[in-house]
Amino acid sequence: MRKQHFVTKIALSFAITFLLSVPAIASGGEFRNSSGNTIGSLKSDGSVRNSAGNTIGYFKDNGDVRNASGNTIGKIDSDGTVRNSSGNTIGKINSNGDVRNSSGNTIGKVTSSGDVRNASGNTIGSTRGDISIHQAAAFFFFFFTEQAAK
Repeated sequence: MRKQHFVTKIALSFAITFLLSVPAIASGGEFRNSSGNTIGSLKSDGSVRNSAGNTIGYFKDNGDVRNASGNTIGKIDSDGTVRNSSGNTIGKINSNGDVRNSSGNTIGKVTSSGDVRNASGNTIGSTRGDISIHQAAAFFFFFFTEQAAK
């Protein structure tokens, strides 16, 4: 499955979750795959690291999601709208953690306990520590890859 297809169908729920609570960057935590293995982390400075500890991106206070080079790759507005790097709306997450694509179809959910679920209700990942629903959504939307899922 291509990364973009995966992101659009499943990880959007994570991205939306991140930006609903964007105003306060978390002090840190871990992102895990469905097997419970740590696949990334969020540091207090907003940097996102992969399981090897390498910086792969950043969550900024203004909702910008940036890659390791500092280029904006997306944004989550305060209302939960998820935009790609061109500014086009690609989805939305509501305050209940429901993630919808640009057509309004539910494609996933991020629960208050940090579980990330696909449209079928299957858990595809989770978070531990001080990570908001929006940060969880953003991680899985913009940084999660098939390799991390294994």
